[in-house]
Amino acid sequence: MFLELRKVTKNFGGLAAVRQVDLEICEGEMVGLIGPNGAGKTTIFNLISGMYRPDSGEVVFRGTNLLGRKAHQVCREGIGRTFQLAKPFGKLNVVENVMIGSFCRIKDADQAREHALRILETVGLHHRREALAGSLVAAERKRLELAKALATQPKLLLLDEVMAGLNPAEIAQVLTLIRRINQMGITLLIIEHVMGAIMKLSQRVVVVHHGEKIAEGTPGEVASDQRVIEAYLGEEYLLA
Repeated sequence: MFLELRKVTKNFGGLAAVRQVDLEICEGEMVGLIGPNGAGKTTIFNLISGMYRPDSGEVVFRGTNLLGRKAHQVCREGIGRTFQLAKPFGKLNVVENVMIGSFCRIKDADQAREHALRILETVGLHHRREALAGSLVAAERKRLELAKALATQPKLLLLDEVMAGLNPAEIAQVLTLIRRINQMGITLLIIEHVMGAIMKLSQRVVVVHHGEKIAEGTPGEVASDQRVIEAYLGEEYLLA
């Protein structure tokens, strides 16, 4: 199995943010992770990426147990991620921001810059390479966040609401970009609240609620699951 979470639990004080979650992802998949605000989705990302350590359970990536690995070590294992709130290094230019990710594997500055420029071509920001990152508009910041993660050369990429706040045209562009990234051989686990987008994109969808996995299946199976409708989608989703 490419990525496997085995009975993963994380508590904050007396609150179980994630409770006994099992999750399996095969290499090459695009999997959606959905649920209400506060359901535990980003906590699951933090547990996979090494920002949090599980209180119990295991995170196994390509046969390696990541328990106890720090975030930079998990990144070197091949797991990259974006963050819901894009916070670039505003006083550095765009290519310098991406070079920081490149240095995960490339030590030579010239080679890191060349790699960063190729990534910017991929995400459609090459023309903004010399602009200060702090000057980018929201949609560009989302693409820069993607570029910084791609620069680490991940095998698995965790995308945390990369479409949040975008208009329909921008969402369509990001969907095309995400599919292209997957075609590059990168496996994707995606948190998203834009239901139309995530249902079109995902081959499989996992639903969490109150820190527990309540459903898993194809987009069609999940959308018609009564537990998911009651917990998250609502009856109006079926009528849309």
